[in-house]
Amino acid sequence: MAHLIEKMAYVGATPWHQLGNQLPPKQPIEVWAEKAGMDWRICDTPVRYLTEQAGSLGSIMSFDDQKVLFRSDTKAALSVVSNRYQVVQPQAVLEFYRDLTEISGFALETAGVLKGGRKFWALARTGKEAALKGNDVVKGYLLLATSCDGSLATTATPTTIRVVCSNTLAMAVNGATSAIKVPHSTSFDAQAVKKQLGIAVSSWDSFIYCMKTLSERKVKSHEAMNFFLKVLCQGDGLADQAVVLTNERALKKVQSLYDGQGRGSELASASGTAWGLLNAVTEFVDHEKRARSQDLRLESAFFGPGAALKQRALQHALQLAA
Repeated sequence: MAHLIEKMAYVGATPWHQLGNQLPPKQPIEVWAEKAGMDWRICDTPVRYLTEQAGSLGSIMSFDDQKVLFRSDTKAALSVVSNRYQVVQPQAVLEFYRDLTEISGFALETAGVLKGGRKFWALARTGKEAALKGNDVVKGYLLLATSCDGSLATTATPTTIRVVCSNTLAMAVNGATSAIKVPHSTSFDAQAVKKQLGIAVSSWDSFIYCMKTLSERKVKSHEAMNFFLKVLCQGDGLADQAVVLTNERALKKVQSLYDGQGRGSELASASGTAWGLLNAVTEFVDHEKRARSQDLRLESAFFGPGAALKQRALQHALQLAA
């Protein structure tokens, strides 16, 4: 199967999905654009069609309400969108980080292209980090991603990564994600998004306080099983046994990750705690959940069903600790 990740670059250790070109630290944006496969532009042309008539080739007509988006390098078609669709260029995603990396202490760690250019992203370390008990370190990141086929608004998401296992989790405080979304019906204003992110990033302390609360909340065995049932089966826990069978493998796997097989599950912060429950789910999504390829696993964990599953786990963990 062809990779969904056409090209990707990273700094440091090989990412958990084991894909991409390794770069030395502190590379300029231009190098990132080349090595991450983001050094091309999205072009557009009107939608045209051929009117066939008996005994002739027909006429070439235009449909003015829509346009075809295509790549400047390969000329490959990407999507058909409304004329009102506001395109965000691949290099604009990287340019978003220029002043953040040059002035504000951010450091790009991964960037790349998915689905032949229909989706692209960059992830940078913010410099924020905290340690839960047992030296369980959590670092802050900022993920910026967009699409050119309508599948994803341009989205800036404060994200955390647990160092011991590389589990990713979008920051959420008071039940709401800190992500800032700019629909393609409006133009992407990088500076306006950064101003909004100033508020979101300031929620780091509140988020880490919540994670420390989870690490101190001891969990009984029936609470653990009830938690996994709610998260994986989307029901009301033990009363919903009818939906368990379809998720039996997932339930067994997350339970084993929680019970000691997970990375960092033996740490004081995670062993027998609500933090351990949450990380069993995030590790399952990022590393264990069935996927046809590592590319699909990455897309799901960052943008798709896997990301939603992790947010559901966070919501239920915080309810448990409340």
